[in-house]
Amino acid sequence: MSGARRADLDARGRKALLEARTEAVVVLVLEVTLLVGLAVADKAQGWRIVDLPWWVWLVLALPALVLIVLLLVVPLAELSPGRVRNASFGLLGLLVASDAVAVVVLLAALVGSSAASLGAADLLAHGAVVWLTNIITFGLLFWQVDEGGPRLRAEQGRPDPDFQFPQDATGRPGWSPRLSDYLYVSLTNAIAVSPTDTMPLTRRAKGLMAVESLISYAVVILAIARAVNVLGD
Repeated sequence: MSGARRADLDARGRKALLEARTEAVVVLVLEVTLLVGLAVADKAQGWRIVDLPWWVWLVLALPALVLIVLLLVVPLAELSPGRVRNASFGLLGLLVASDAVAVVVLLAALVGSSAASLGAADLLAHGAVVWLTNIITFGLLFWQVDEGGPRLRAEQGRPDPDFQFPQDATGRPGWSPRLSDYLYVSLTNAIAVSPTDTMPLTRRAKGLMAVESLISYAVVILAIARAVNVLGD
């Protein structure tokens, strides 16, 4: 490969990485805002899910906050992008674990002895935040997993993708998925509890979609459905 070609690919990779980091920071700020807002609401309204203190939701937001700092502080031309990517996966894994813990807490509240005291607003607020943060977390995971992440997609294209978008099938020239595309995949998977227009092609992609669907199913069917029943009483 010529030096000019290599320089062009490097420039495209750096530009894609900068755009991707900006988009990711915005989305992560939204996730942190949701969890902080829920903590504030718990404290102001006196809501207690299985006797957990309000600041627990702030703890669950810490991995997203650390990831924001990582994306903002690490320079664009850092020498070990693999280390940053591995750290991102670790933090996103903690966010998935946080979502799973939040779901377990909701389910424990629904089957516990104090279930009758839970109000519709309480359940809807907690269920909605857990569901939305789940969508954001898995959208970010899909974005990082597919073809090695945004930088490699910009430099190498997508010869062997983890997700097949409709644009891949139609051969749209010059098209490459952005974070918003993966968030859309995450949203539709959370709603339909199955793939819609974008197909998972690898086992890891299928595994991630399966875990997201299970979390979403538990929140929507159990927590939010119970809240609607409380409203109808």
